[in-house]
Amino acid sequence: MLARWLVFGMCLVVAAPAAAVVISDYPEIDNFIVEMSDRHGFSRDRLVRLFERAQIKTDIIEAIERPAEARPWYEYKERFVNPQHVAQGLRFWRKHANTLERAEAQFGVPPAIIVSLIGVETFYGKNRGRYRVIDALTTLMLRYPPRAAFFRRELEEYLLLVAELAEPPLKLKGSYAGAIGIPQFIPSSYRRYAIDFDGDGRRDLIDNPADAIGSVANFLARHGWRPRVPVSDAARIEGTRHFWVEQLGIKPALTLQQLVSYGVFAEGERDDSLSAALISLEGADGPLYRIGYNNFYVITRYNRSKRYAMAVYELSELLRDAYERP
Repeated sequence: MLARWLVFGMCLVVAAPAAAVVISDYPEIDNFIVEMSDRHGFSRDRLVRLFERAQIKTDIIEAIERPAEARPWYEYKERFVNPQHVAQGLRFWRKHANTLERAEAQFGVPPAIIVSLIGVETFYGKNRGRYRVIDALTTLMLRYPPRAAFFRRELEEYLLLVAELAEPPLKLKGSYAGAIGIPQFIPSSYRRYAIDFDGDGRRDLIDNPADAIGSVANFLARHGWRPRVPVSDAARIEGTRHFWVEQLGIKPALTLQQLVSYGVFAEGERDDSLSAALISLEGADGPLYRIGYNNFYVITRYNRSKRYAMAVYELSELLRDAYERP
């Protein structure tokens, strides 16, 4: 750690100054610096110089208070389940077909799901975020009370991550929430689930599609992805008892056989013992209902929105059909 931190400190020297944070105005930063020094052996002076170069950005707060996932499904879907995402996804799939096949063999996650998730996250690596990660996490720790504790932990994880990667802490850019790279891993996920999938000795999610593909597959597998098990089906609703099933949330809690007693029927032939959840979405003309299986729930471990998970699934189906088409 000391050797990595030496590199970390040297990188600070060449970082461009951007003194927008007055540390004396934020006791939270002072407490954070003390904790990072005591717990992890970081230099207090270097952390002070780092935070003097960090910026508080009001547009980050505005963005997190208006997440895309808050839009109704019929609007949200159009951003990702569209011809542009399919066309670019096919190019990405064909270019990295061997890597995707290897990821499926090792982790059991189909290429269509991996490609779709990367497409929803960053349009296949083209939109990786414009905010410096240090600015995003510092801003949210200091100015977003509902999740300040979460972003404080992610800031700690970020400083540990850049020390491990020997990256300048002011260099990396990402989303307004501090997500990084082609698959948009938050720092804690980067540290836990990123893997070196091409054997070059680095876990590079910034510029290496192979590592991104392997890391997405590893993330989903570690969160319980089950090979050759469905993600979602259309649902047919009879009566009003389905209301009680909706209250159970998106984690599968009842079997398909049990759902029938609540007037919820999966379209298609499935094993009645499969655990499932009822997923309700906003259609342009009224509510839409889907069945969500274990793998649907696993996708929500990446992003907890049911709209996000459904977009990943529906785009993956279009990608799979297009890739397999003669």
